[in-house]
Amino acid sequence: MRSPLPRRAFRRVLRPEVWKRGPVLTAAALLLGLVMLLHAQIPNRIGSLGSLVETFLPWFAVFIPVLAAGALWRRSVSAMIALVLPITAWLSLFGGLLVDKSEPGGDLTVATHNVGADNPDPAGTAQDLVASGVDVLALEEITDEDRSVYEKELAGTYPYHTVQGTVGVWSKLPLSGTRPVDIATDYGPLADTKPADVQLAGNRALRTTVTTDQGPLVVYVAHLGSVRLNPRAGFWTDSRDRNAQALGKVLAADRSERVMLLGDLNGALDDRALAGITSQLDSVQDAAGDGFGFSWPTKFPVARIDQILVRGVEPTGAWTLPATGSDHLPVAAGVSW
Repeated sequence: MRSPLPRRAFRRVLRPEVWKRGPVLTAAALLLGLVMLLHAQIPNRIGSLGSLVETFLPWFAVFIPVLAAGALWRRSVSAMIALVLPITAWLSLFGGLLVDKSEPGGDLTVATHNVGADNPDPAGTAQDLVASGVDVLALEEITDEDRSVYEKELAGTYPYHTVQGTVGVWSKLPLSGTRPVDIATDYGPLADTKPADVQLAGNRALRTTVTTDQGPLVVYVAHLGSVRLNPRAGFWTDSRDRNAQALGKVLAADRSERVMLLGDLNGALDDRALAGITSQLDSVQDAAGDGFGFSWPTKFPVARIDQILVRGVEPTGAWTLPATGSDHLPVAAGVSW
């Protein structure tokens, strides 16, 4: 009589050759897990490799089913066991984002949107943003040519607004104490990536105070420098990193009770270059979102580089808005006192 199926399977697992199969798959699974666990130790000195890994860290999960399929095909027990490491590492990093943490209600809704310097339909973009119904709206990459369009289209819903350089705030509630914020902005070698007929002002950050029934809320709007993948320079982040350091110092010096940052930070919050900012403020997506909230690029979002961060208020929800004429999705959030 043949042995029962479970006993036969157990005997196969005990065979030495089963454990010797798939050494490359086993090594790959262990390496994947170690990269996710120790991403902060990956050096940035060569092509900002650490920042590049941290920007796309959630997507490392796509390698897990590929390795699992290979392990099953090779019938490699060691590779299957090794996959426990990357699965555990990924869940520890991002498992919380798979749960809907939003709550009903909220005292204020906000949104931020990089409207795009080469947006073919700024009027339509403004109308889409009005339809969102948010109370406070921040825009980045406003060109001199399109500024009047946004001011005209948004005026009926948002009676209070300010534009400082290429960033602006439109609000249903009064604004006060508005000023530009110097974050050492420069376009550097990336200036030629914008259309030749597009003119961008130098200032890309501001600070204002929104007057609410619950008290003042300090709002920062910022558009940090661009990043690029370059065959010679690797992950080029110099301008973004300088801006992030400068903005982090500004936020650290601001002792206001309630602070919010809205903007295109050109980086995921896992990126170490944004540590000076994330150490001061909390992500609404992490606290009250449902999923990753990827915002760029519009056609196939792979990263959340548009952020809403807060201090002194409680996030009640975080979500992305429908696509506009920009290459970024607008992101929105609700907060409560």
